[in-house]
Amino acid sequence: MRLTASMTAVGASVGLSACGPSSGRTEIEVIQYKPEAVKVFEELEGKFNATHDDIHLTITSPNDAMTVIKTRFIREDYPDIIGIGGDINYSNFVDANILADLSDYAGLDNVKQSYRDILESLEYVPTEGSFGVPYMSNAAGILYNRQMFEQHGWALPGTWTELCELCERIRGEGVLPIYFGFKDTWTCAAPWNALAVELAPIDLYQQVNEGRATFSDYYREPAEKLLKLCTYAEDGPVAFDYNSACTAFANGEAAMYPIGSYAVPQILSANPDMDIDSFVMPGSDDTDKLVLNSGVDLQFCVCAACRDKEAAYEVLDFFQEHGSQQGYVDEQNAVPCSTGDFRLPGMLDGMRDYINDAKVADYQDHHYPDEMSVPAMLQTLVIDGDVDAFLAKFDADWTRYNRDVIRKVQEYSQAHGQGGN
Repeated sequence: MRLTASMTAVGASVGLSACGPSSGRTEIEVIQYKPEAVKVFEELEGKFNATHDDIHLTITSPNDAMTVIKTRFIREDYPDIIGIGGDINYSNFVDANILADLSDYAGLDNVKQSYRDILESLEYVPTEGSFGVPYMSNAAGILYNRQMFEQHGWALPGTWTELCELCERIRGEGVLPIYFGFKDTWTCAAPWNALAVELAPIDLYQQVNEGRATFSDYYREPAEKLLKLCTYAEDGPVAFDYNSACTAFANGEAAMYPIGSYAVPQILSANPDMDIDSFVMPGSDDTDKLVLNSGVDLQFCVCAACRDKEAAYEVLDFFQEHGSQQGYVDEQNAVPCSTGDFRLPGMLDGMRDYINDAKVADYQDHHYPDEMSVPAMLQTLVIDGDVDAFLAKFDADWTRYNRDVIRKVQEYSQAHGQGGN
């Protein structure tokens, strides 16, 4: 849902907030959008309240948090802090002036610059200030059955050609190379993003908005390679859903699963003893282009309406403590956005160098408006194999659903002597 002009007006008049003193204690309310992490946030809430006499923290984790957050914004009933992803919703909230500038928050200095840059890239036009504190990221590439690879002596691929050769070898030994589970459309975006970050410019969406490129210029190769990977997957991948794919991979029905690290808990629920590792999707034969698909999976933003920013910062400090972050990493198989010596899950061994060196690129779909339903477009591509139709629809729908953003970007570009039509 794109923010409306009325919500923009609401964001510009941020005078109300749940933040403020109550019964001698400052009440800080956090709404976070990851219901699968409710347990770890309940623990954080309890530990904070047990160690702070002047601030009372309430964290809620509703199932449809983004709808709850947007509804609260429209009603001018602002929480103090929101925990959201680095995606199109964040872009809209920044554009609507709903979020506070956190440039004076000292904890930002502990965040890796690569993830701060990712948040900056999500702004439609450059906006003065910093509006989010990146907390956790995830990694999307290819999960693989480490025990199976060791038993067969399969080597990890470092290029697209090597990946295809590996799939041929695996299939030749009577094993299914890949499982997808594309019945749930959102899973179609996982291999798509991992391919596109290497095969398309990282700022392609901006180039398109400025009138300097089209998606058709760059998306043909990832579309064709997605279809190529489907030839190594189960018959009719759109017939199987995410849970089925996780279970099949857990049961050894395929050697690899192109999905993000977020799928590991679901896989382990089906086979707790499975030895899982991962590697970066090699979408190109140019090893210099190899980059880990990783974005801001969870960040904390303070609402501009918050009347006690100092108390909100104290909560953010607590979230950023090493023990708080390590507990989240252990529970959710996540990747911390902060610098520091963290114990990463073993299933990230094959991606560890990319994580440590911050050689990462954001998910392309973090810039896609929800109205485009890109995952459904990708599912259709898998079904009919019509790359030309996919590209034509992508460009047409982008123009249709981003008309206001394109106008804003091109006006900014013209005003500042940059590119554009």
